Amino acid sequence: MRLAAAGDEVVLGSRDAERAAGVAAGLVEAWPDHTLAITGASNEDCASTDLVVMATPWDGAVATIKPLADVLAGKVVVSMANALVKEGREFLALMPPRGSVAAMVQAALPRSLVSASFHHLPASEMEKLTTPMAADVLVCSDHPEASEATVALVDRIAGLRGINAGSMSQAAAIEAFTAVLITVNIRHKVHAAVQLSGFPDA
Repeated sequence: MRLAAAGDEVVLGSRDAERAAGVAAGLVEAWPDHTLAITGASNEDCASTDLVVMATPWDGAVATIKPLADVLAGKVVVSMANALVKEGREFLALMPPRGSVAAMVQAALPRSLVSASFHHLPASEMEKLTTPMAADVLVCSDHPEASEATVALVDRIAGLRGINAGSMSQAAAIEAFTAVLITVNIRHKVHAAVQLSGFPDA
């Protein structure tokens, strides 16, 4: 939603292309005052775009992405999944194989340039285009070009600032902290995001 509002052309992928088209049409219809270039397609067609964001539940990420390895070869793939489980009023971080979901995706896509990002943003607020956003978005990858492309993607969204947080080894801590942030939001009934102090003004 936010990328389309910023002027990007967005394609939603699904195993069912008709379902994806229906979801895309519903998003466009929900915001008639905005010009949103959002369409739906099959996962295979979606994977042929310039940059791919994997926005599936964490436990289905590898199964969804692995069959697309050939078409995703050489492309930047952004993983935003968090391995979490809810226990009472808290969310707890799980330790997936390889330490993070992003590392699992990279292992499943050895010829792709995988980055990890977008973990700490409140999803319910992101889809409300009238709600101002103010957050720093951490990006990590073992591929400098993937980090650069992902930071640029983040920076295109009003109110967000992409910050290169280092190599893929940082993804485990970044993903796990999401459990803390969601728990704080539930406990205090807020939609807090991450903002880092100490950076010079843009």
